[in-house]
Amino acid sequence: MKQIFTRKNLPILATTFVLVLLFGTFSVLFDNFLSLRVVTDLFASNAHVGVVAIGMTFVILSGGIDLSVGSVVGFTTIFVATLVGKHEVHPVLAILLALLVGSVFGAGMGIFIQVYQLPPFLVTLAGMFFARGMAFVVSKQSLEINHRFYSAVIDAGIPLTDKVILRAPACIFVAVFVVALVLAHFSRFGRNVYAVGGNAASSLLMGVPVGRTRIWIYTLSGFCAALGGVVFTFRTQAGNATNAFGLELDAIAAVVIGGTLLSGGVGYVAGTLMGVLIYGTILTGIRFYGNLDSSWQRMAIGALLLVFIVIQRLLTRAPAREASH
Repeated sequence: MKQIFTRKNLPILATTFVLVLLFGTFSVLFDNFLSLRVVTDLFASNAHVGVVAIGMTFVILSGGIDLSVGSVVGFTTIFVATLVGKHEVHPVLAILLALLVGSVFGAGMGIFIQVYQLPPFLVTLAGMFFARGMAFVVSKQSLEINHRFYSAVIDAGIPLTDKVILRAPACIFVAVFVVALVLAHFSRFGRNVYAVGGNAASSLLMGVPVGRTRIWIYTLSGFCAALGGVVFTFRTQAGNATNAFGLELDAIAAVVIGGTLLSGGVGYVAGTLMGVLIYGTILTGIRFYGNLDSSWQRMAIGALLLVFIVIQRLLTRAPAREASH
């Protein structure tokens, strides 16, 4: 029991408490909030945010940042819609091409960061502008996706009860979460990510392939951003170059609220899942209330983010203070 309530685990414990408190409060305030349908809707409606946030978790764990993910999501939606709608490419091939482009784009940023020792903030900021610009180059107009494959995916899902189905976007989110959980906590790559985030210089001396790991991290983030864009097209059945403006901030907020330290080296993929669910719970609660607009969601997320950053600051300063004594 003492091993659970450690300083290292305090952020994720705080995240768990906030999620339970929010969901419990809304369940008391609103009829039918505490239901399996609401839970499945949380996963389905926030699946694209969750997939992107999981990729962002690996980046922040390594001590980096990726500001390009929202633009990559927007690019992916219009890229897939253009291939399917205008050029009559089968959606499966269009999706595979989009995932490849996203992965290569992420790898390119990782190479710039590693080889030229450039700040991740500036490299991914440039990537954000570039990807958004490319989205408008592909098409300035919104394009609808009409294809039987998309109709089949939208209608597909895992029946949980006679009336509740876990839809395809939610299934993709859960699958990505499980894979990421294994990758982060039960693989050599995951151990290398934590090592790089903890201390890159020491990790290099210990034989950790820091450069290769960093490039793979941004490749993974690019892949997840592109997959998030694909999931978004399943939700909207359309592509638009303006999609996902500011999504990178939502993803970062979900990761930080989930307990991952911005300084790197400490965090959990499960925490990111709870961060995304907190994000979705606030939005769902606002919808149930009916008279509040989405600006209240932004205010609530901002307040929570500030609280968790303060907690992280206190946790990172405490060991340094102990070491000085």
